[in-house]
Amino acid sequence: MLIFVILLLIIIFILIFLLLHFQKQIKSISTQLMFLREHDSNMLISSETELGCIGLLKDNINELLKQNRQQNKQYMEKERHIAQTYTNLSHDIRTPLTSLDGYFQLLQDSKNEDDKQRYIGIIKERIDSLNDMLEELFTFTKLKNDSYKIELSQCNINSILVQTVLSYYQDWTSRGISPSLDIMDKPLYIEGNPQALRRVIQNILKNVLEHGHEEIKIKLKDIDGKVILKVSNKVRNPDEIDADRVFERFYKADEARGKTSTGLGLSIAYELVKRMNGDIRAELEENMFSVIVTFRTL
Repeated sequence: MLIFVILLLIIIFILIFLLLHFQKQIKSISTQLMFLREHDSNMLISSETELGCIGLLKDNINELLKQNRQQNKQYMEKERHIAQTYTNLSHDIRTPLTSLDGYFQLLQDSKNEDDKQRYIGIIKERIDSLNDMLEELFTFTKLKNDSYKIELSQCNINSILVQTVLSYYQDWTSRGISPSLDIMDKPLYIEGNPQALRRVIQNILKNVLEHGHEEIKIKLKDIDGKVILKVSNKVRNPDEIDADRVFERFYKADEARGKTSTGLGLSIAYELVKRMNGDIRAELEENMFSVIVTFRTL
């Protein structure tokens, strides 16, 4: 009987000790949480014991803290990108708007009919540039929404490529450019979206027209079950181009800063290619810049 009483007292003592210990740990965790709530700290919750549920409670709280910090980091990054977006758009839109204002004043003051028609043509070109910029921004915004989907079907990439290249015939000739075309006669089919594929090619060609110099090559090949479109152009200042960054939104090489471009063209092409399960990359070899788009052949 005495032994039973002693054992019972020992058990009660142990339980009281554990209860006080757990109470102390919970109070410690509460104090640490209060500190974290009032201070911007990267510290995690610590405890003197892993017994019972204390270790599990600590680990779960720390996991929530890590997730919350990661979400805050992503939020701050988005805020930074939004601020950068406003800055870039303000810069890009201000240029044609300032130009429009100047040409409108010239148009009002001009007495010569030929000059008036020339100013009207320039004003129309500036308005078209603004429309293109706003359309690119709208498209890019849609593509950054994960819920936005494009319908995929069988596409003849040869036909779409040739039609798109020919649509820029006047742009080529006005710049004195005769692109070198190497396009397979064999019809090549991919799983894609005709409108999206046309937009990809248009944006790549616009980039060529804006930055290209003298030599331009367009190749379409079927290699090992893959359709490979390669558009290359000679550039004047290759040192100003970072091939690893050309698909970043708003990235523009220094030589293009004064032109009416949002810097979203290749970013949009990148997003569209990815949504069609393709691959797109850029490379710079000496003074030849290339964009290479790859799709799986059907």
